Amino acid sequence: MSDILIVDDERDIRELISDILEDEGYATRLAGNSDDAMAAIAEDPPALLILDIWLKDSKMDGIDILKATKRDFPDVPVVIISGHGNIEIAVAAIKQGAYDFIEKPFNIDQLLVVIRRAMETSRLRRENTQLKRKETVSAEMIGASAAYRAMISQLDKVTKSNGRVMLSGPSGVGKEIAARYIHAQSNRKEGPFVVVGCASIEPDRMEEVLFGREGPERGIEPGLLEEAHGGVIYFDEVADMPMGTQSKILRVLVDQQFLRSGGADKVRVDLRVISSTSRDLMAEIEAGRFREELYHRLNVVPVSVPSLEERREDIPLLAEYFIGEFNRSQGLPLRPLSDEAVALMQTMTWPGNVRQLRNMIERLLILGDGTGEIEARELPSEEEKTSDSGRVILSGVLATLPLREAREAFEREYLLTQINRFGGNISRTAQFVGMERSALHRKLKSLGVVTTNKAGARIATVDEAARESAG
Repeated sequence: MSDILIVDDERDIRELISDILEDEGYATRLAGNSDDAMAAIAEDPPALLILDIWLKDSKMDGIDILKATKRDFPDVPVVIISGHGNIEIAVAAIKQGAYDFIEKPFNIDQLLVVIRRAMETSRLRRENTQLKRKETVSAEMIGASAAYRAMISQLDKVTKSNGRVMLSGPSGVGKEIAARYIHAQSNRKEGPFVVVGCASIEPDRMEEVLFGREGPERGIEPGLLEEAHGGVIYFDEVADMPMGTQSKILRVLVDQQFLRSGGADKVRVDLRVISSTSRDLMAEIEAGRFREELYHRLNVVPVSVPSLEERREDIPLLAEYFIGEFNRSQGLPLRPLSDEAVALMQTMTWPGNVRQLRNMIERLLILGDGTGEIEARELPSEEEKTSDSGRVILSGVLATLPLREAREAFEREYLLTQINRFGGNISRTAQFVGMERSALHRKLKSLGVVTTNKAGARIATVDEAARESAG
């Protein structure tokens, strides 16, 4: 996409334009009919297309070539020229996506001005696209836990393929970051990454937003599918896609082409599809809210993105990363975390997952005093609180239990939290809580606490059957 393609059935005209442009430093190619023009465009899309409306002995006229070019290569600017021009043809060409219209016999200076403007517009559009793509590549995956490593291993396996990926996990875990990671590591990294927020688009506008539209008044308005051509389209929270749109997307996945709203010509696209959901899609299928065939088309490679509870070891790394990010982007103080703050963060509940952690760090940096360490007392409190005198203030539940039951409930929750904080590592947990490993094992058995593998990590849970038998 570095030269100018000149299409005109008059040899003298196309050679004259070519000579003028080459004198100005432009590289050119020439075509005298529609077949040669379409072959040249398909072989290597030009940086600019100069196109005659009337082409003798051709299967297609200039408007047909314009429509085909804007359908398959929407970023190529097209300048229309014609010796039979009138206002109706000019309006028709502009509505079909032409950059400008020049009537023969043309003024050379006028032609050069239009070409320079068209090339500049094309350059700015490409630079804007490249800037957006650089933002995509900058998305980072942070972590070192077993659950994180298991997820990265799965993501790395799918980056080099073109297979469709379904990312699942609760809200806030970073499913879009994982999708951007796949894109940035793939052979489509130079292509666009387009996000479709299925939950945020009004259902009655979904098809127009995805497929675009065309009409006599506003011409062609490309949709998100066309914007994603050559790259990745990411359906965020795909379970929220309207049923009617689901059937049409299914057809796009099969044919890689579609019709714009109000259009008659099919638009071909080359897409890789990545989807995400925080819902159980099989339950959605059972309830009649999601098409089973679409599920199987999208769920070629399922990847589970672990919750923050499943990767508590990563909390210090993530927190430090967010502190650095807010320092660079907002100039907030670069405050380190105290050991007590880290320990408390690893024992907190995180229903909002990584998003909640990021928001909390931003709030601490904005509202905190000075540039010293972030102390545990600055963190938002949960059920158990500590008074100024150092006394633990009991939650309402513990305060109503007899001593033996309260002690057992506390020990269970305390050890569950510590084991998960250390990624299921019993040795590190025993060292921290000050118990011999064998004594800790006996205590866990008496409390009904077991560790199991989940998402590549060891997670502590309560086995109610074991707990009752132990009791």
